[in-house]
Amino acid sequence: MTARIGIVTMSDRASAGVYEDLSGAAIRETLTAWLASPWEPVYRLIPDDRATIENTLVELCDVQRCGLVVTTGGTGPALRDVTPEATEAVCQKMMPGFGELMRAVSLTKVPTAILSRQTAGIRGQSLIVNLPGKPASIRECLTAVFPAIPYCVDLIGGPFLEGTAAAPAVFRPKAK
Repeated sequence: MTARIGIVTMSDRASAGVYEDLSGAAIRETLTAWLASPWEPVYRLIPDDRATIENTLVELCDVQRCGLVVTTGGTGPALRDVTPEATEAVCQKMMPGFGELMRAVSLTKVPTAILSRQTAGIRGQSLIVNLPGKPASIRECLTAVFPAIPYCVDLIGGPFLEGTAAAPAVFRPKAK
């Protein structure tokens, strides 16, 4: 069975065609290198608008049946940065450990990582993970949290995701 994975870029300027969406491409490239399981991306490029973000997340989880939705952008402190609020509004459970780990890893590189508000949450059988907007930060943050993503998706009844040898090692506790 082919897993469906949502990739969402929140950017007023990229969605208006002012510049190319390099962040969404970085997510796709990383997941292509790291997932051994068959998967297909369901890509969206949308403006930093809370209602649009919420509607897009709901559509990807409930209609498109994406077991994983990875977002980029809108996690900073600026007025238009509302991705974490939109994510929280559509999720039944929040997974704060994802954001805590991503910030801890990023803080080893830049002191402004404390300004980032990445988070993750569960909507039905979908895990939503908010990443920062810079392509280099995307890879860095995904490296930190990827080992837990497949098992989390298992626990919520999503598709089985298997990592490649190039991926950070996926951790699944051994059955008793």
